[in-house]
Amino acid sequence: MRLLIIGPMSGQIGAASKIAVARGAQVTQSDTIETGLDALRGGRGADLIMVDVSLDVGLLVVSLKNERINVPVIGCGIANDAETAVRAIKAGAQEYIPLPPNEQLISAVFEAVSEESHRIVHGDPAMARALKLAEQVAGSIASILVVGDSGTGKELMARFIHQRSPRRNAPFIAVNCAAIPENLLESELFGYEKGAFTGAVARRIGKFEEATGGTLLLDEISEMDLKLQSKLLRAIQEKEIDRIGGKRPIPVDVRIVATSNRNMEDEVAARRFREDLYYRLNVVMIEVPKLAHRPGDIEPLSRHFVEKFAEANDMGTIALAPESLQLLKSYAWPGNVRELENTIHRGVLLSTDGVIRPDAIRLQGQRNGSASDGSALGTPAALVGRALADVERDLIIDTLGHTFGNRTHAATILGISIRTLRNKLKQYNDEGFSVPVPGDGGSRANA
Repeated sequence: MRLLIIGPMSGQIGAASKIAVARGAQVTQSDTIETGLDALRGGRGADLIMVDVSLDVGLLVVSLKNERINVPVIGCGIANDAETAVRAIKAGAQEYIPLPPNEQLISAVFEAVSEESHRIVHGDPAMARALKLAEQVAGSIASILVVGDSGTGKELMARFIHQRSPRRNAPFIAVNCAAIPENLLESELFGYEKGAFTGAVARRIGKFEEATGGTLLLDEISEMDLKLQSKLLRAIQEKEIDRIGGKRPIPVDVRIVATSNRNMEDEVAARRFREDLYYRLNVVMIEVPKLAHRPGDIEPLSRHFVEKFAEANDMGTIALAPESLQLLKSYAWPGNVRELENTIHRGVLLSTDGVIRPDAIRLQGQRNGSASDGSALGTPAALVGRALADVERDLIIDTLGHTFGNRTHAATILGISIRTLRNKLKQYNDEGFSVPVPGDGGSRANA
């Protein structure tokens, strides 16, 4: 894991750095927000930023957003400065770590973004075959196309390939082609020079250069605009890129892994994807099966997620009742592994006496969720005639109640960003609705 620490190392944050190094992190340090941003712009990437909250955390978060540098930010400050901690979270820090550093707490934060969290848990022969093929071709220089439905674990497969390649000690850089507007994706991939366009206040190294020597994942590449596809093809063929506003080509050395949840041959036939680029990427195709097509994975994945979320929520040992496991095995999982993970997270939070029973397993279409009026929230009959916004509000507030007001856990269960959740809660407060208060045992009060 690559950790960027922003703040003077002379204080307690230096002790946090030593813990990080002991945990195998590659640590770099900048004294100020601007020098930290310069390091990121220059291609010294990071998987996590720890920033001293005495600095302007809001400026850092806004700058990262404006420059589309997607790195989680953790605020660090003295333990008894609650006001500063709240200010850091409101400014956009995802978590707050009190100083002097607690070794277990820092280790837990690092674990959340470490390679261990990218481990592929499986037990079904279909997944074993896909992994065997991936391992067989990982050591080659060939581009690889990973296909499969959303939520099956395509990015995990890409990371698996990288970790078993000769490039494992070099960067693994992921770009979500579906999440970045097409007019910005070019600069994200190839970078730009200062003054290349309005808002280009400094040179920015693109993902191709940042990934040099390592692996570049082009996630959901089928969403890429045709014009940019031609520039991507040239970059792959010539092994060089042109920064926007640059005067000369820049050589790059990257191994390309691309993913798609679409049928790529259909995309080519419909002229939405260049045929020559498709064949350039598809030297080897690896298909990640739907969870419904690998039923042997359900039990090991479920037990893995139970352990993961029980530990994350400091709930001790949680057991999965046999009848609950049978319920999980009998479900079709249209949302694949991502849906199973969210279901188990809910189950852990709703467990009683250390056991996840069937009433804690909330699945689509089941009559085991209750709306505020006492009707079954998850059933179509109960939803008919209700406004979508009202249903969404009840779901968000009820989920927040089950997490005892913990915004981060609620956002994870709901599958939305913490920022989106906070915006929704502010709206509900402004409209006069009661929202569970953090740490208040799920009771509701106007926040």
